[in-house]
Amino acid sequence: MATAAAAAKKPGIKEFNFSWVGQDKSGKTLRGEIRATGEAQVNATLRRQGIKVVGVKKQRLTGGKITEKDITLFTRQLATMMKSGVPLLQAFDIVGKGHSNPAVARLLVDIKTEVETGSSLKQAFEKHPLHFDALFCNLVGAGEAAGILDSLLDRLATYKEKILAIKSKIKAALFYPLAVIVVAFVITAVIMIFVIPAFKQVFTSFGADLPAPTLFVMAVSDFFVQYWYAIFGGLFGAVYGFFWTWKRSVKMQIVMDRVMLRLPVFGDLVRKSSLARWTRTLATMFAAGVPLVEALDSVAGAAGNYEYYVATKKIQTEVATGSSLTSAMQGTEVFPNMVVQMVSIGEESGSLDAMLSKVADFYDQEVDDAVEALASLMEPMIMVVLGTLIGGMVISMYLPIFKLGQVV
Repeated sequence: MATAAAAAKKPGIKEFNFSWVGQDKSGKTLRGEIRATGEAQVNATLRRQGIKVVGVKKQRLTGGKITEKDITLFTRQLATMMKSGVPLLQAFDIVGKGHSNPAVARLLVDIKTEVETGSSLKQAFEKHPLHFDALFCNLVGAGEAAGILDSLLDRLATYKEKILAIKSKIKAALFYPLAVIVVAFVITAVIMIFVIPAFKQVFTSFGADLPAPTLFVMAVSDFFVQYWYAIFGGLFGAVYGFFWTWKRSVKMQIVMDRVMLRLPVFGDLVRKSSLARWTRTLATMFAAGVPLVEALDSVAGAAGNYEYYVATKKIQTEVATGSSLTSAMQGTEVFPNMVVQMVSIGEESGSLDAMLSKVADFYDQEVDDAVEALASLMEPMIMVVLGTLIGGMVISMYLPIFKLGQVV
């Protein structure tokens, strides 16, 4: 095991997943998976464990992307099994083999191998920062230190489920209007490129002056027909470039976070969702026994908005110098008075985690209500916009027909 652990820690050594079949000292057939640099290392590791190797097979790297939903499901499954008394390593085997995404199964094999070679569960998770953030690792570490890992995993699973639900609601609220806008653009482009040119040929034979709206729509149609490739290419390129820059540029993310909070309709939804995530994260960390200053370090990035990140860092600095959480929050001017008052009551009564959880539940409900209100508001607005756009084009094309009798 020492060799395997040393090999795993050396940078630049590529490892692979191997499935193996062997027998123990009593002749019982065993099967499993292990991550190693080659078959020789697999054989050596299994021999040191007293297993007679029958066969070793390198696994093909197939599978999709590991999503936040996959990690949430894994956390819930692991928490349930540990509460039921299933040993940790066996729980990893059960979850890994039963998962439909091979990428998750490989990840769990890696973590299990790290634990088998002497690492703590927190250390094993920390080696995969793309999937397990500081908050996740800190809570697992707190659970290991206090001997309440099953309870902490259950709390962590509940936290991730609620955060995932908030994100899903926001995506649902944004998806509908975006989908309608895309469909409207496609329909408009089809009308401009294929339908209106046919009308134009008919109107040319009239020999009469066309109304100004008709001439305008025909001019737009001519532009679409002549430069359709530039319009579609430029539009899709701009959208792709925007999201590519947003994903990779910190400055762009900062600007967009500020803009999102100030949007007329969506800004309130984004602010409420950020408050829900901020309060729930702090409640989860504080209930797990993580010191407040250390907890705020994880909370800073959990709200998902740069303004709340800056505010949390300021709060962390003031709390570290002796200020109360309530006074530090008042100085940031990004938290509503209700949140500050609830935190104040929680500090005075010694039940800060319970108060924060109640605030998080309140804002979860506020997000639900905001999404429903937004959907109700967007539907008539979208219908008005589409009706004006499509109806305007139809009327413009039929205006010359109304004057057909004058020409005759």
